[in-house]
Amino acid sequence: MSTPPPVWLMRQAGRYLPEYREVRAGVPSFLDLCLSPKLAAEVTLQPLRRFPLDAAIVFSDILVVPFALGQKVEFVEGEGPKLEPVRDAAAIGKLDVGAAADKLTPVYETVERVVAELPEMVPLIGFCGAPWTVATYMVEGAGSKDQASARALAYGEPETFRALIDTLVEASANYLLGQVKAGCRVLQIFDSWAGSLPEDEFERWCIAPTRAIVDRVKALAPDIPIIGFPRGSGPLAERYATKTGIDAVGCDTSLPVGWIRAALQTRLPVQGNLDPILLATGGPALDERVKWIVETLGQGPFIFNLGHGILPQTPIENVERLVALVKGDVG
Repeated sequence: MSTPPPVWLMRQAGRYLPEYREVRAGVPSFLDLCLSPKLAAEVTLQPLRRFPLDAAIVFSDILVVPFALGQKVEFVEGEGPKLEPVRDAAAIGKLDVGAAADKLTPVYETVERVVAELPEMVPLIGFCGAPWTVATYMVEGAGSKDQASARALAYGEPETFRALIDTLVEASANYLLGQVKAGCRVLQIFDSWAGSLPEDEFERWCIAPTRAIVDRVKALAPDIPIIGFPRGSGPLAERYATKTGIDAVGCDTSLPVGWIRAALQTRLPVQGNLDPILLATGGPALDERVKWIVETLGQGPFIFNLGHGILPQTPIENVERLVALVKGDVG
């Protein structure tokens, strides 16, 4: 019998857990929780107490970087993130990479607190958003379905947009290195909106900035594995995997598992790609899909995960079932 693959879940610390909701209810805002080391550490550890997961991921958000750069960021209950839009050279010029480190100190303290509590064999994953994805929020001033404002700025004023991306490359690399210094042993770069760009723009705004971050991090932390997650990129994921310098690639639910094995897993370790809606639904279909993913990808370098973050309505017993299936603890 082959060794079960390691398993962790994106957004494994979150609203599907009643203990998370209890902690969240005690702070004024989501951002306050992200920047409260004691509470963020507690939330990071909560899923590890329930499930035998093989990694923890620091509880934070990709938008702490624009906050640290000086952009106004708030999370509105029921609406999501709201930012003061950054859409011209003057606004971009006000972003302060030098001041960002101090504002991110609470995240580093969270990392230190978590590492002190984790067993030695369970690594803590640090993360950041990829420059393209973070820039879409910064330009739009919120989340969007099509990232139209950022795409328009990138097309119409590429040098202005380049200045924003370059700022995010520097700030994000510094942020990841700060997390490593505090104790993270793995990193992930989330490019959640990578799928909204055509291939030439994908090369320019997804691959090249990610490569720049990876190079900066590897120069000072060469042994830290970096997982890249180009969500929605389809067949461009192959190009992303080979050109960014990442050590493993996260695969979203839309990628065919057989293609992942043939096109990606022959090049580097893969991570993914169970549908979060299937996890929330459960039942025989969940069992069948989990077993099929493990059978198809489990013979090569593989980390079991979801194709996107765990959903708030997910029953805890479904997560228990999933982990048991991956680990071979049920028939």
